[in-house]
Amino acid sequence: MPKLYEYFGLIILFYSQEHDPIHVHGKFQDRESKAEIVFENGKFKEVVVKDVQGKKPLDARNLKRFKKLVELYRDDIVRKWVDFFVYNVEIMPEKITTKI
Repeated sequence: MPKLYEYFGLIILFYSQEHDPIHVHGKFQDRESKAEIVFENGKFKEVVVKDVQGKKPLDARNLKRFKKLVELYRDDIVRKWVDFFVYNVEIMPEKITTKI
């Protein structure tokens, strides 16, 4: 379960047994949602946020922060996805301390 980012208690991570499409999970306390990074013809199209089965979704405030972070860091998230799932490279987490 590589943690990618921590942003004021909001954790953005991959689960190590995941699959395409490229997506990350956002966790805050006992709540969790996921965001898929959607491409069409090799170009970024959108970030789609979804609920995680069996988990309470992020509250409105954290859901908004989660989507914004994924949009801002999407290129880095894609690189980390490829590094982790294709090249088996260990991912080092980053703590984001600047408010977005």
